[in-house]
Amino acid sequence: MKENKIQTPTLPPAFTPEDERHMRHALELALHARDAEDEVPVGAVLVLDGNVVGLGWNRNITLHDPTAHAEIMALRAAGEKLANHRITGATLYVTLEPCAMCAMALVHARIGRVVYAATDPKTGAAGSVFDTLVSDRHNHRVRVEGGLLADESSQLLRDFFRSRR
Repeated sequence: MKENKIQTPTLPPAFTPEDERHMRHALELALHARDAEDEVPVGAVLVLDGNVVGLGWNRNITLHDPTAHAEIMALRAAGEKLANHRITGATLYVTLEPCAMCAMALVHARIGRVVYAATDPKTGAAGSVFDTLVSDRHNHRVRVEGGLLADESSQLLRDFFRSRR
């Protein structure tokens, strides 16, 4: 006999005012990427124990570096600041769902939590397209929460790509 399982609806994450403040900072960095460097507008803020330890924005075109995504740039800055390749327990705020490359870097860095704004329907690796960041196969677990200021981030990206066409 088949059991009927009652599925409980998943509630959206409850974001704090601090979460919103850091995501707004990430959106400012995304605007900087667009305006100062003509890059795809994605920004990232890495916070550990309430302190910003790394900032990043897309720079792959500027630096001729396919790995210079906002998340990677924030991780590099934090690694230098903390003199450590592990940023255990930190929270990354990023305006676009991380790709597979960034997701694995976040796992290797032992990030505790990722908060992203807009989902990436083409390369998102936090559950949209790939389950890289949320896979239970890793030896480290990252808590993932999406949708904070998603409309603002999505509009910024849409406008950027529309202007390119």
